[in-house]
Amino acid sequence: MRATPSFFRGIASLLYPPSCTICSASVDLGEYLCGECEAKVCRIVPPFCAKCSEPFDGAITTIFACANCAHRVLHFDAAVSAYRSRGIVRHVILNFKYGRQIHLRHLVARWLVAALDDERLRERRFDAIVPIPLHPAKQRERGFNQASLLAEWLSRHMALPLRPVLQRVRFTTTQTAFDRSERMQNLRNAFRLRKNADVRKSRVLLIDDVLTTGSTLSECARVLKEAGAQSVYAATAARA
Repeated sequence: MRATPSFFRGIASLLYPPSCTICSASVDLGEYLCGECEAKVCRIVPPFCAKCSEPFDGAITTIFACANCAHRVLHFDAAVSAYRSRGIVRHVILNFKYGRQIHLRHLVARWLVAALDDERLRERRFDAIVPIPLHPAKQRERGFNQASLLAEWLSRHMALPLRPVLQRVRFTTTQTAFDRSERMQNLRNAFRLRKNADVRKSRVLLIDDVLTTGSTLSECARVLKEAGAQSVYAATAARA
């Protein structure tokens, strides 16, 4: 008899019982967090900025824009995150992104799916999923592009075309030391549309792992809209 993939998974689970990626407690096959650690994951709940999902500690009940979005132009229509990049979420994403624990993409992608249930995205139709690209030098150093892995997973989940139409053409210094205006300047002209790529009249869903100020997503959205995209929404697994 030919061994099936489920057979091999069953053998693997006997030899290497699945455990929580945080505390090593036993978990069900296909799970990455135990119930106790799952309960510590910080979900973004209202009120939050309608444009960039920045949470607000207050009693606002109307739609509002946060200080992060004030006094600057953000080219995406909205950027949606379901979880806060704190504690366990941040730990998981850092291990996935820099620790080469690529299997964690499944968990991070589930957080992305949660973002898609937000009312800003839930009823929308998209023509393409577009990952945020890495500069080739950085991708060679890291070995993969985390946004591309997430976009591939989401493309299969949503049965939507994956279109890596953007490329990063300028190597930029790390964004972590910059404020929001410096981040936008640092990224200016860092991206362009790939040769022969056509996004005219397309409804695009941009994908990345974490949104910090939104500068990277905004610059990519600007390139797409200048190339004729009808709309550009963004989804990330977490919001810094």
